[in-house]
Amino acid sequence: QVQLVESGGGLVQAGGSLRLSCSASGKIFTINAMGWYRQAPGKQRELVAAITSGGSTNYADSVKGRFTISRDNAKNMLYLQMNTLKPEDTAVYYCNAEIQYGPIPWQVRDYWGQGTQVTVSS
Repeated sequence: QVQLVESGGGLVQAGGSLRLSCSASGKIFTINAMGWYRQAPGKQRELVAAITSGGSTNYADSVKGRFTISRDNAKNMLYLQMNTLKPEDTAVYYCNAEIQYGPIPWQVRDYWGQGTQVTVSS
């Protein structure tokens, strides 16, 4: 079994910063792409930022220049540094990872964390 656990969410004033962490554990052979998604009330889940195993990144236009995604492959950790937060960043943030759970290349599955709430007050 594989488990993703997020931490670091909370309440912050506009202009403030938060750092989200995601820990992957369990039967992991290798982790491919990882990403952060968010879902605000009444809206669809959207990609915030993603990072490949090699470190290539991409960001939603709404967070470019404010958020930074990073990962520690040795520790199976994913991070999201969020600066200059805005009220519209308020959402539940989810960690996502494509994980190979066995030695055969097709033994790959998408996993999700349980989410962590980020609330930005104006």
